[in-house]
Amino acid sequence: MKIIILGANQVGSTLAETLANEANDITIVDSCPDRLRELKDHIDIGVVPGHASHPDVLERAGGQDADMIIAVTESDEVNMVACRVAHSLFHTPKKICRIRASSYLASEKLLGKNGIAVDVVISPELIVSKAISRLLRLPGSLQVLDFAEGKVQLVAVKAFYGGPLVGQEIRLLRQHMPSVDTRVAAIFRKDRPIIPEGSTVIEADDEVFFVAAKKDIRACMSELRRMDKPYKRIMIAGGGNIGLRLAESIEQHYQVKVIERDADRCKVLSESLDRAIVLNGEASQRELLIEENIADTDVFLALTNDDEANIMSSLLAKRLGAKKVMALINNPAYVDLVQGGEIDIAISPQQATIGSLLTHVRRGDVVQVHSLRRGAAEAMEAIAHGDAGSSRVVGKAIEDIELPQGTTIGAIVRGDEVLIAHDATVIQSEDHVILFLVDRKRIPEVERLFQVGLSFF
Repeated sequence: MKIIILGANQVGSTLAETLANEANDITIVDSCPDRLRELKDHIDIGVVPGHASHPDVLERAGGQDADMIIAVTESDEVNMVACRVAHSLFHTPKKICRIRASSYLASEKLLGKNGIAVDVVISPELIVSKAISRLLRLPGSLQVLDFAEGKVQLVAVKAFYGGPLVGQEIRLLRQHMPSVDTRVAAIFRKDRPIIPEGSTVIEADDEVFFVAAKKDIRACMSELRRMDKPYKRIMIAGGGNIGLRLAESIEQHYQVKVIERDADRCKVLSESLDRAIVLNGEASQRELLIEENIADTDVFLALTNDDEANIMSSLLAKRLGAKKVMALINNPAYVDLVQGGEIDIAISPQQATIGSLLTHVRRGDVVQVHSLRRGAAEAMEAIAHGDAGSSRVVGKAIEDIELPQGTTIGAIVRGDEVLIAHDATVIQSEDHVILFLVDRKRIPEVERLFQVGLSFF
């Protein structure tokens, strides 16, 4: 597939590397030649310096025969104009646009075919705030992903010493929970992936990914770790777009405090929020945190645009007694350094956004893609089409499907019914199949599994 990416920032660069490794023809456009030169040195892609929305620049990038344009520059306006230019001049089949401002997102007419002509809108702030909300609803989780409109969840937890299943084989899961069906999709042990089998023994500190119907998730978590009490008190450092969206979405369910350093922004926050308390100050001020009872806070969330400020305020909050701290980290090099120590969860907006972008790039009928383990693994939801004659999966039991190495099927959603995958489970046409891949190089093979033959048409 020939794809033009506009913007060589963290999102654009990571996306270019991901898609180039999957044998796509990638060209990236950016106004900074140095940034492009650095990318070109370690990724096999085309680069075009210039303003991303200018027609001549898009033409030089190959706009005439591009299958897709992904506009992820830091400017909403540049992204939207670029999509309109691609639509009007080049009739580009698919245009994906990153938009951050909520006022643009509120207007469907603006973004439709008769407006800016955007096919898919990606809002990083909305994606990240939803991801954090899911973490808050499941105390103790490291990552929570929804599939099939929320009917199925894939959850990552750290197995704690003393958990009922720790030190035992996975096959005993059914004995522990005879009324709950679940499947362990993968285990990461000291950052090394393990494909689980019935005889696999779960060890303390393993990062365990399991899939289950949403209603059964809490019961499954209790088998692997002591269940944390539901969160009540949340403190958010940073009242930017992410902080505001998150506070708006959770203030009816938790006691929320937002710390913002800019006085004018505090006024905006106060007008937008109903129940949350807005505080003007620095989240790294020890006296302020103590005064606002940080020791009684269940979760401290550092969500400013400054990685170093987020890290330092999180460390301070944890030292002063916050039970759990989460920090927004834009620099990928920092994420692995800080997560799992004093900082419980490092949230990468790039990885959350890229998962949503990849959903629209995957071949076959793929409706959900989530990047896992900071891009090391991937979970996807694909729809099976066709019949036994035209499909490689329809009409076959899971044990008879030639899945690529490192790939497991976790669950199947058939209408409103959730079926946890077992060897004898037979896939039917229109089933939503949730897969887990620990080797992302195998993604094209998985995509081909869900592409129907010509006899289907």
